[in-house]
Amino acid sequence: MKTKTLFFTVLVLVSATAFAFGSDDPGMTVVSVKGSEVFKVIYKGATTGKIKLNILDAEGRTIHSETLFGLNGFILPVNFKGLQSGNYTIEVVDQAGSYRENVLYLPAYEIKSIHVSKIRNEDGKFLLSIANAQDEPIQVRIFDGQTIVYNESKTIKGDFAQVYKIKDAQVYL
Repeated sequence: MKTKTLFFTVLVLVSATAFAFGSDDPGMTVVSVKGSEVFKVIYKGATTGKIKLNILDAEGRTIHSETLFGLNGFILPVNFKGLQSGNYTIEVVDQAGSYRENVLYLPAYEIKSIHVSKIRNEDGKFLLSIANAQDEPIQVRIFDGQTIVYNESKTIKGDFAQVYKIKDAQVYL
């Protein structure tokens, strides 16, 4: 499966590169790198010179800007890690004008690690720990056999750990 995904990603990148550089016309295209938080900006200009790359948020505010010199084309990876999910505009400005492309950024969340363990030498105490939660709701339900003895909803962000004390607990780990 990973081989097919990798092959498809390479095929899209090669096709986009061929599209961007296949003619003498200047232009820009943006390709999402699947499974990552990176977009590749592919640009071909009419002449060599000063090029400005801007990234704008949904409200049109510039959140990143950089200037490149002496190029008439490039393939530049742009990492969106740490940004909020949403719509962004990637803009390249050269002597001939500006090229814009809108992108939708959805962060790739890390896999959560959930662990429950009985605390040694403490009757009825259990530790629940969750790593890499991304500002999301969780539902904690503790059962004693088939009966719910504790039920709680909460929203957590980042790492979370809590000790629960359950009277007359029977261990089913």
